[in-house]
Amino acid sequence: MSLSEGVDLLRQGLVTGIAGLMAGGEGDADTTQASFITFNQDTTCVAVGTTSGYSLYTLNSTDALEPVYQSDEPDVYIAERLFSSSLVAVVSSSNARTLRVCHFKKGTEICRYSYGDRIRAVRMNRSRLVVCLEESLYIHNIRDMKVIHTIRDTPPNPSGLISLSCDNTHCYLAYPGHSHTGELQIFDTINLASRVIIPAHEGQLAALQFSPTGTRIATASEKGTVIRVFSTHDGSKLYELRRGLKRTASIYSLSFSPCGSFLACSSNTETIHVFKLDDKPTQTPALAGSPPSDDGWFGYINTMVSASAGYLPSQVTDTLLQGRAFASVHHNQTGTKTICALAMIRKSLRLLICNDEGFLHMYSLDQDEGGDCSLIKQFKLVESPTIVDQNEFLETTETPETSAKQDSEKFHEMASAAETPPKTCFLLDDDGEFPPVAFAAS
Repeated sequence: MSLSEGVDLLRQGLVTGIAGLMAGGEGDADTTQASFITFNQDTTCVAVGTTSGYSLYTLNSTDALEPVYQSDEPDVYIAERLFSSSLVAVVSSSNARTLRVCHFKKGTEICRYSYGDRIRAVRMNRSRLVVCLEESLYIHNIRDMKVIHTIRDTPPNPSGLISLSCDNTHCYLAYPGHSHTGELQIFDTINLASRVIIPAHEGQLAALQFSPTGTRIATASEKGTVIRVFSTHDGSKLYELRRGLKRTASIYSLSFSPCGSFLACSSNTETIHVFKLDDKPTQTPALAGSPPSDDGWFGYINTMVSASAGYLPSQVTDTLLQGRAFASVHHNQTGTKTICALAMIRKSLRLLICNDEGFLHMYSLDQDEGGDCSLIKQFKLVESPTIVDQNEFLETTETPETSAKQDSEKFHEMASAAETPPKTCFLLDDDGEFPPVAFAAS
């Protein structure tokens, strides 16, 4: 290489580097990262947080996201909304050992509890609220927020990996049961007893998710190549679904559809997989999760593999009989954490994909044919379309008279909760209702 060529190459490198630095600076100034994005129990709402606050949006349209609530409280890293009610559980990094339960429409803090360690996760349903610490779990009765059970000395769980069923009949809690293997503990939060222990994977667990009815649970390990679905009744394996053959992956999220017939999976790869779950997986050797077709090459290969199962090595047979994705989305969001959810919007099943850059992508899903999903619309979650007056919400200054009045109202709610309610009481999926939980000091 001549001297002039070397100078030209050096000049080109400097120009490229300076341009990159300028572009990076502009991007940092204009881009707001999402510190967390979560869906509520029935995927009717999405919560998104940044360092400067958090927002709640209702998922009921393919045209626009309806803002429900916006808070300018900084450094919130947990904001869990209970279905479509006005109840939200909040934890901020400035006070990471304290849980606050608020009614955001009334602008009141209903109660707060402090724990001995940083709160890793919070999950709610209509009966229970569970707080996950690194080595313990606290189960509250959501009606009065009393701690009814504590699970201590759990395996270290710094990521707060737990799942709580949203079904009242099968009100189960799932959490890792071993620090080195993929043992899964299922705990009955109504009868306060262990339900079943499942040896789900050889490696440590990376993702958990109950089906809407609580009768099934999907799991993935840190290896991320296989997703398994188990019965919560006896721990039997119902499905084994293969995400990929060659590449290991970090599984970020698992999501059942509201009907329980589909399971979506997101990871650190560029593909979102959707599996279709057959109604009777144990009564047929067919490939669970694959397109329901017995004709053509697919049906022929399936028949041949099933017939030769006794002659092939077990590892080969297991791999060939694992279900493949029914539908998928290929995106270019590699390098960002993505979570997915399946939701019924306008009476159609939609696949929702969010990333930590604050975008929500909504896709259509063909429930009969599967295949590639089509993008419907993209939403920017971290930019609120409306300006909300924060004075309408959680005020921190109160006069003694106001505080006494509010405490009186909360104790009245506590008395109401002690009464035997009719079956139609406490419609928690209605914005006008909220659980009559009592005020409690930390």
